[in-house]
Amino acid sequence: MDDIQKIIPITMVKKNLLNIVKEMSDEDSTVTVTKNGVAVSVMITPNRYIGLLETIEILSSPGIVNALDSSKKDFKAGKVRTHKDIWAE
Repeated sequence: MDDIQKIIPITMVKKNLLNIVKEMSDEDSTVTVTKNGVAVSVMITPNRYIGLLETIEILSSPGIVNALDSSKKDFKAGKVRTHKDIWAE
């Protein structure tokens, strides 16, 4: 999923909502809506919303965060194995 984000004034959103929603769906993108140059809302596709909720769930689990930290330390220390090594076993 590419990180595509557009910034669109609210007046343009009012006039072109159906086209904007279709484009968002086609590109799986997000849109920041502005009013007088200030961000007032964000529109996201259901796919991105579900991904965001899953990320929050993962990061709220201390066990998973600890495992990620441990993996990061192993990687920095050079304690890594290649894909071939793993599947050769």
